[in-house]
Amino acid sequence: MNENGSERAVDVTRLWSGGLATAVVAALVIFAGTLIVRGVFGIPVLAPEEAGHLGDAGTVGYALMAGMVALLATALLHLLLLSAPRALSFFGWIVGLATAIAAVTPFTQGAELSSQIATGLINLVCGIAIASLLSGVGRSALVRRRGDRPVPPQRPALRHEGVLPDIEQEEYDPTRYRAMDDDAEYEHRRAEEERARHGHRDI
Repeated sequence: MNENGSERAVDVTRLWSGGLATAVVAALVIFAGTLIVRGVFGIPVLAPEEAGHLGDAGTVGYALMAGMVALLATALLHLLLLSAPRALSFFGWIVGLATAIAAVTPFTQGAELSSQIATGLINLVCGIAIASLLSGVGRSALVRRRGDRPVPPQRPALRHEGVLPDIEQEEYDPTRYRAMDDDAEYEHRRAEEERARHGHRDI
């Protein structure tokens, strides 16, 4: 099968259940990253410094946005699988470039360098998680349509010398040609008996 999208079928249930699971993972990556950076390293990220280890409402909104990005990526993957050649390659490039942009964007904001680095790393890990998980989901959701089975090469059937003609395997009927063999053998025996009789009379 070539790589044209028209020759693929997609298991929609498998694809979108995997997309929902990826969205949950993306949101949890944001919370886990925030907890590690704020609680372990003491770097104020995704929330003011006075907020707790898990941040504040802004952190929750950031996590929800990561989940929405995962769902949008799932929709993109669905579209590519249905229509684009080499869909998973295009998906990898698109999500990879989007992840790079998300990782660099914090450095354009007015914040401390440590906060910029931490936010960029969290975005990078989140993007990698979305790309890797959805790539696997896409491969598992791809259903290849089975074409017609190839016709087996036609081979000559077994022949009985002088009795069976050259026929193709598909035309060979064992019962029919076994009966022909029996008839031929019977005729051969009769011919031998007739020759034996004539020889006996001549003597």
